Amino acid sequence: MNILTEKFNTPYHAAPFTGIKNEDFLPAFKELIKQSEDEINAIVSNPETPTFENVIEALAYSGEQLDVVSNIFFNLNSAETSDEIQKIAQEVSPLLTEYSSKISQNEVLFNKIRKVYDEKEKYHLNEEQEMLLNETYKGFVRSGALLNKEDKEKLQKINMELSVKSLQFGQNVLASTNAYFKHITNKEELAGIPEAILDQYAEEAKERELEGWVVTLQYPSYIPFITYAENRELRKEIALASGKKSFDGGEFDNQELIKELLQLKQQKAELLGYKNYAEYVLEERMAKSPVKVFDFLNELLTKAKPYADKEIEELRALAKADGIDELQSYDHIFYAEKLRKQKYDFNDEELKPYFPLNQVQDAVFGLAGKLFGLRFVERNDIPKYHEDVKVYEVFDSAQNDGVKEEQFKALLYVDYFPRKGKRAGAWMTSYKNQYKKDGENSRPHISIVCNFSKPTKDTPSLLTFQEVTTLFHEFGHALHGMMADTQYPNLSGTSVKWDFVELPSQFLENFCYEPEFLKTFAKHYKTGEVLPDEKIEKIEQSKNFMEGYQTMRQLGFGLLDMNYHTKVGELANESVKAFEDKYTKVTSLYPVNPETAMSPSFSHIFQGGYSAGYYSYKWAEVLDADAFQYFKETGIFNPETAAKYKVLLSSGGTKDPMELYKSFRGSEPKVESLLKRAFG
Repeated sequence: MNILTEKFNTPYHAAPFTGIKNEDFLPAFKELIKQSEDEINAIVSNPETPTFENVIEALAYSGEQLDVVSNIFFNLNSAETSDEIQKIAQEVSPLLTEYSSKISQNEVLFNKIRKVYDEKEKYHLNEEQEMLLNETYKGFVRSGALLNKEDKEKLQKINMELSVKSLQFGQNVLASTNAYFKHITNKEELAGIPEAILDQYAEEAKERELEGWVVTLQYPSYIPFITYAENRELRKEIALASGKKSFDGGEFDNQELIKELLQLKQQKAELLGYKNYAEYVLEERMAKSPVKVFDFLNELLTKAKPYADKEIEELRALAKADGIDELQSYDHIFYAEKLRKQKYDFNDEELKPYFPLNQVQDAVFGLAGKLFGLRFVERNDIPKYHEDVKVYEVFDSAQNDGVKEEQFKALLYVDYFPRKGKRAGAWMTSYKNQYKKDGENSRPHISIVCNFSKPTKDTPSLLTFQEVTTLFHEFGHALHGMMADTQYPNLSGTSVKWDFVELPSQFLENFCYEPEFLKTFAKHYKTGEVLPDEKIEKIEQSKNFMEGYQTMRQLGFGLLDMNYHTKVGELANESVKAFEDKYTKVTSLYPVNPETAMSPSFSHIFQGGYSAGYYSYKWAEVLDADAFQYFKETGIFNPETAAKYKVLLSSGGTKDPMELYKSFRGSEPKVESLLKRAFG
């Protein structure tokens, strides 16, 4: 018996992590793919006339256990991977791609879908059913259903190669990140670094059975070093090591892989009748076209550039006083922190004691309670994949005929600390989608994964203010998943247009800057003292500190992404580095370093789902600035406004996102809301 192919005998049928063995995965995938194919064959061979129920709905509910096991496996591959899991991933990915291609290219199935689509008027579908039908039909067309047999085979081969190569890209970045560490034995070289960070470095050294201190390229280690280390040469060395990830010509180099991935995407787009991959992607986004995205990014570039130039001039003046004639990119964070301290009289390290992780988590849970009536209860009997993980039951207080009832809403997993088998960064993910079937509302299982500093023997995990906003960001995504209340799993939670998906996450970050809310949880972990008013004021004032620089940086990523996916032909004759330098020149604020390139570790677009979509972070900033402006106008805890926003969160992909937004706000979002927030 394979634990993964049976109904999970756990509370809420949660993933049975403690009972899963790595050798279970491959046979489970093979068995579940076969079961799912049988479900599809039952739809295909059904002799009855094709209807919405026996084709579209049946397809939407098929493959449920396969989806769950896929989520379990690929989430482990990101959060708790090993050489064995990575090897299994290389075998599993082509199997899943082949399975998915078989479905999308099944002519009989597509003909049934097309018949229902062509006759949809006769079914009197509600809004969500119509959305499911339209998305299903479009999904098949965009997956090659209208291609001839030879082109379908070509597309299947391209999709297989893309799945394997994008997986390899991520594995290379992780291996390259883990391969580097800097061992320091002379404490004088660590001048400027706060004691709490030194303790962290000493702990890392001890784990490696070394004397002294060890700095790695994991964010909780790397960022404090380049922020506080006074030793410029060491800062440079470690910053360059980070900038060389998968770009050093070694076994984990991604440069050729980038060219191969982009070429495959271009071939896929052309095969499906699009000029380039960006056109193919953006047809299914709010932005609709590459031209609109370029116009959007360039409009923001024009507005942000003067602010960014002014900010860098301030940093140059500071550096000049230290005898540095030419400020470099590896100096930026160090001097930005100096300037911030000078202007606002605080730094991240002195704020950290006021932001112990448990208090910040309580605050974000409390905010979800105040706005949406959610309550969180830790469960110790639900299996976990690592001892650091915690699991919470989430309940929703609902009013039924004036009687307050609590209903189970979701399971929430939180995994906060870095380790060797976990990729860098922070993300929200799902183990199980929400959907309704046979009178039951099957609730979602959601996860947040971060990389915050681990607690030490004497100190709890203390967050920088940026990490506080990171937790709120990921929790915003988690709310989108937990609040889901749709009929079909493929329209549920975060299954929305990609340039809409960052609205809930970025929206929630705004609360971190609200004094009345900050005071409820920013308390010193030893004394219980509330963060002083003058510090809160400084946080508020510093909200837009280096906003010009940050905007230029994000625009640089967005423009590079769009150029990669619209001008792939140019890469045939030039290096990844040359291409990157050419298309980031307009947003670059420092001299280009010939030794580094960010593209080979740009996982968002070469491993994740942001290909031709990185612009969506800025796009969603317009949405979140406008949405929070509405909350400010009505009161940030206004129950009516929160109730309208709850509808937006719970609706998932059942409506066009612009219509959904207008139902909440009463009007389309205005770019002026973002510009006002960013630059006053």
